[in-house]
This record gives sequence, structure tokens and C-alpha cells, in this order.
Amino acid sequence: MAKRLRPGVDAAIVSAHGVSRDGQALSYNRAPAADLAPWVERLYAAKMELPADHCLTCGIFSDAAFVRIQLAGEWTAYTADGPMSLSPGAFYFGPNTRRMPISVRGSFISLGVSFRPGGCTALKGPRVSEYLDRAVPIDAWGYSSERVLPGYAADDDPESWLRQLEDGVRSRIAVMEAGTPDPIAARFEDMAFTNPSISINEFARACGVDKRTVERIIRRDFGLSPKQVLRRSRALDMASHLRGVADEEEAEALMLRYYDQSHLIHEFTELFGMSPGQFVTTPQPLLTLVLEARQARRLEAITRITPGAIRPWE
Repeated sequence: MAKRLRPGVDAAIVSAHGVSRDGQALSYNRAPAADLAPWVERLYAAKMELPADHCLTCGIFSDAAFVRIQLAGEWTAYTADGPMSLSPGAFYFGPNTRRMPISVRGSFISLGVSFRPGGCTALKGPRVSEYLDRAVPIDAWGYSSERVLPGYAADDDPESWLRQLEDGVRSRIAVMEAGTPDPIAARFEDMAFTNPSISINEFARACGVDKRTVERIIRRDFGLSPKQVLRRSRALDMASHLRGVADEEEAEALMLRYYDQSHLIHEFTELFGMSPGQFVTTPQPLLTLVLEARQARRLEAITRITPGAIRPWE
């Protein structure tokens, strides 16, 4: 297999959280506390220094619903509802079906929490199928930016921010008397991480339910059909490999998920809006932050690394 090209980077970015071996800016991200693991996927904080007039034009692509808090930076997201200013504020982002263009001018601080499939359902939050590729003020959760933002000081350390986020989720769990997400949704997420080429019939048989039951649960908790979820997972793993934030020992296995090079190019271009080659050579600082956190979560879930361990790209 051909050697992976070194990805393009934006040299103007100085990350407070270090860089990958390829020079990609990284966030501070980690698994949730054990008591929150049924609902919460990941927590992150990203603090980046840039020249005041420097504008990053990039995108994000997440398979999870997020609450994101933008403490600094002039943000604009190009959502399914059109351009949206995110400066500053607290917002609910639904999962993405494809790359969402997003830009930020100047130094920025962004932190957030992502939810496991079924987490929003259990917490009686927004219905994910209604928020695909959308971002809305945190009012969708029954809060407001004016209530949330004062609790986060720009000079706090990232771990303090993440603990505050965790406390907010704990409060929501208590107030809503939340149950845990459907185990079939959790099992399907694990399958998307390990074998996104599985047939839905095969998965249903392994769960001891019929195909319609699987399709109903996945549409409710992921917002997409099972096939769409698996297709997205393949593409996100490949994007992580191309950006150098994946385990290189998996490279060949990730490539074999596609029939051939034309299949890869077609699916990747449709979801990311550019060919794999363009994706590598063009700096993708914001999207790489999303991919790196997801890949860390994935490798922990499939026990290739332990939580808190050095990641293969570090």
C-alpha cells in the first residue's frame, strides 16, 4: 500500500494542547467520568492562538450530537438552515450527515460534550433526527447562553472546564430522572467502530431482534438509517487515517472497507465535498480536532488503547 502523504497544516495556529506527529493542532479531550459513560461520548476543550485577522475556513463532521460552548473567536457555521453566528454562545449541534463548513477568525476557545447514541433520547433532549446538520442555541435543552457562559472563565484550565460540563450533565440526569440509552443503539455504535461493513440482517440476528426493530431504534437514536450510519463511520475512519490521527497499524484494514479506489473516491467526495487527495493537502485544522477526538474514543472503545494512554499519533 502507498505511504500516506503528510497532511497540510496551517502554521499560524498555536495550540495550547500540543500537536500530533504530523504537526496537527490537537485539543484536550478525554472520556467522561464513569457515572456519565452511558450518556456521554466524549468531552473536549480547544484553545488556539491565531493572529487577530487570521480566518480559518474549514469544516466539522461529527457522528455525535454535541453541546458546544464558544468562549472566544468569531465563529460562523454554514448549517442546513443557512449561515449562523456562534460568537460567543452555547449551542446544540446535531450529528452531521456530511462535512459542515465552518470558519473562525482570531484566537478561539471552544469546549463541549458529545452524547452517545440514545443519550439525547434518554436525557429528553432534542430529537436528533430533527437536528441533522443544524446548530441551534442551547435553548433547545431548556437553557440559555446567558445562563451558561458566565460559569466558564477564559483563563481556567481545560480540566476545570470539562468537570463543569460533567456537572451540568449530572444535573440534567437528576432533573430528568433519565434512564439509560437502548443497549441495541450502544451495540450498533460498537459495530460501527469495528465492522462497518456488516449487513443489517446479520446485526439484527446477533441481537435477537428483527431488522425492523433495529432500523427503528437506529433512526430514533442516530437520526439516520443503519446503512447511512455505517457508511459515515467508514468515511470518518478513513478521514482520520488521511489526516494522520489514526492507528497506522489499521491502515490496510481501513482501506479494505472500500471495494476499490474509485469506490473510496466517490463516497469520500460525496461526504466531504473534496477528493481524498485534496483532503490531505488542504489544511483541515477544525475538522482534524473532531476526527482526533472521535478516533481516540473509538480506539478506547475497541480496547486498542486505554483511556489516558498516549495515542498512536502523539
